[in-house]
This record gives sequence, structure tokens and C-alpha cells, in this order.
Amino acid sequence: MTALPLDDNSCGWYQALPVPTSARVLSGEHNADYVVLGAGFAGLAAARRLAEHKPNACILLVDAQRVGYGASGRNSGFVIDLPHKFALEHPDPAHKQKLLGLNRAAIAQLQGLVEKHGIDCQWSHAGKYQGAVGERGEAFLDHFEHLMKDLGEPYRRVEKNELAGVLGTDYYNRAIYTPGCYLMQPAALVRGMAEHLPDNVELLEQSPIRTLTREGGMWRLQGDMGTIHTPQLLLGTSIFTREFGYLKNRLLPVMTFASWTRPLTDDELVRYGGQLDWGLTPADHAGTTVRMTADRRLLIRNTYKHVPKYGANVDESVRKKIRADHRRAFVARYPELAQVPFTHTWGGVYAISRNFTNFFGQLEDGVYASACDNGVGAAWGTISGTLLADLAVGADSRQLQDIRQVTGMPSLNPPEPFLGLGVKSRIMLAKWQSRSEI
Repeated sequence: MTALPLDDNSCGWYQALPVPTSARVLSGEHNADYVVLGAGFAGLAAARRLAEHKPNACILLVDAQRVGYGASGRNSGFVIDLPHKFALEHPDPAHKQKLLGLNRAAIAQLQGLVEKHGIDCQWSHAGKYQGAVGERGEAFLDHFEHLMKDLGEPYRRVEKNELAGVLGTDYYNRAIYTPGCYLMQPAALVRGMAEHLPDNVELLEQSPIRTLTREGGMWRLQGDMGTIHTPQLLLGTSIFTREFGYLKNRLLPVMTFASWTRPLTDDELVRYGGQLDWGLTPADHAGTTVRMTADRRLLIRNTYKHVPKYGANVDESVRKKIRADHRRAFVARYPELAQVPFTHTWGGVYAISRNFTNFFGQLEDGVYASACDNGVGAAWGTISGTLLADLAVGADSRQLQDIRQVTGMPSLNPPEPFLGLGVKSRIMLAKWQSRSEI
């Protein structure tokens, strides 16, 4: 039995949106020229690009949940241009420049859609701060500055006093500001893109696919109340790709968590004393991400868990403990706002690989996938989904060549129970080592 997404119903980004109109659900028998499975950043981009290449083709975009309810609507709302974390350590400068070019192509594509369709998603060219609390964080920050110099990318050091004026807290010693990042409301962005799909793309939501089989040169996708037959299948299913038998034992399901406040009142905003619309990621990778949204909400994100059963691994008691951890991080930064409550605490599942390699390409005849974004889903999902459609229709380009050169096969994982014990131990060690930065 295919394990389906089991996300909590308390994602602040999604709950802040108006209730969507009724979903069109898979029912009966369908034949399609192309099927895209998964309507997140990758799936939306793939379906749109297929429609551009094949305006007369029948294209079905299918998701087990509502658009914006899953992983693409649960991130912290950064669209980052720079190679991310471990990719930034790559020894080949050309490799990093390819990643940079791909990410920036994704940002340009997203911005074009936001402007063309008037998508209300708090889209903002705000840049990004990478912050350090103490000596450990500052050591990471020094290393990041060295990497920025090697990459030849613009950045600016931001010292404590200036940083406090932006963040409304003197908790951080200093930061490095990089200008190429955009901020947005992720659930609003993906829903907005889904509402403006090309005419020959039909979106089916709340339509989980239970089985995938090959029949007479066609793929048969079996849902609860309907069936789809197609010769060409594109998977934008991230960690759930393994549920269809692909990349098994190569993807690690990890969940990260966030909490946010209600919008601050005018009085609270005065006590806060900082700016609106900024985002800070930790110099120490296991530290805390903080955002102030354009609509006055403060968001805290930290805590990672290995979730082999996805959302089933996280019950209310676990979420309550995580919420308490977030509360401590929030009050440490904003003691003058200690009375401001959190309204939502949520988690989101994504795929990483042990060798930090993204998969992109053809899995077998008629099946293509972009899987394992290693934590940078907005930009990577957008460009990889776009180029996956190019690959499926045979449209070559320099960008397609670049993405094939910077991706590969995620390494095999050790068997259970060794995998679970190892991942859990590594997460616990990282949390302990980074405790001063959380």
C-alpha cells in the first residue's frame, strides 16, 4: 500500500488563506498525453512547461492534497539564489555557477508569474541575512564570507547595532546580508500559480494515486475513484517518489518545524522596534531561522526529525514539545513580546540524500522525476520541474545541460534499524553542538 502524505492541519501559511473553492477530484477513466504527479513547485512548473511545448496535448496535474497544503506551502518562504549549504562547499567553481544560474532562472520565472497574474503572495526582493549568535556561529559566518568571496558574489557584513535595528533584537552578534534572495508567502504563491495554469492543463486535487503499473506501453495510475492512462509520467513527488518503487533506500525523509505569531498590534510593533519583511537563516546549519513577514508575524523555525512514516511519526505530544522549544527561542530573542501567542505550529516533510545529491532525469521508459531537493524546494523545484518537461519532450537547452551536470544519483542508505539510529544520533548531536545558536 502506498503511504500517502499525512500533513498536520495547522500550517499557518495555508490557514491564513481564504478557504479554496471545491476541488476537482479524479473520478472515472481518463486518458492523457502527459500526467504530472505532485502539484508543488516542481509539478506546477513541469505542467506549465509541458503546456508551452504541447499546447494541444491533454495534460493532467494530480495531487493527493489541496495545492499549498503539502511541502511547497510549508517552507519558511525563502527563494534563495545562492548554492545552498553543502553545495556551496563544492570544489568546482563552475559547478556552483551552474547552480547559481539555475536558481536565478527559477526566481525570474516565479517573479514573471507573480507579476503577470497579480498573485498576492507577499513577493519581495528583500535579500537574506545569515546570522550568528556567538563564537560558534561567527566561525561559520567567517567561513561563509570566505565562500562568498570565492564565488564572486556581493555581500555585506552587518554589525550588531545595525542588525538589531532590522531584527528588533540584539540577540545576534552580527550577520552577512546577501541581496539575491526573495521572500514570499509559499502557500499563497503555489495556489496562485495553480489558479492560472494553461488551458490544456487540468488540475485534480484530493486525488491520491494508490498504484502505478505498466500496461501495454501505457502507465496506469489507480486512484480511489478513478484511473488515468498515459504514455508519459512526470513525478514531482519529492520524498514520495520512493512510494512508487523509485529511488528506494536513497532518499531520507526529514521533517522540520515552524511556529508563528498572530500579526503584531501597533503597540507591539513599537515595542518590537525592528523592520517588517526580512528573513534570517542561521550561520550554523542546525540553528534557528527567523522571519518577520510583511503582515507583521514573527516566525521561528528549528528542530529536525527523521520521519520514515512521514506525518504519522509526529503526534500532538511531539508537536507540543516542539512548540515549547520554539517558544523558548522566541522569548530569548523577543522578551518584550513574551505575551504574544503562537497561533500555529506545523511541520513539513522533505527529502535529503546522504551525499547531498539531487536526482533529476529519466527513471525508465516514459517516467521522469525530479526528487530530493535537499531543503531548497522553491527555486530548485521550479527550475527542475521546468527542465524535466524539456527533457520529456526532447527540447535541449544550455540550462538542461547544466542541470544534468550538477545532479546525480543519491547514495544508498544503510538498512534499518541502522539508518534510523544513525540519522537520529546525527540530528541529536547537531542540536547539542549548535545549542548556543538555537
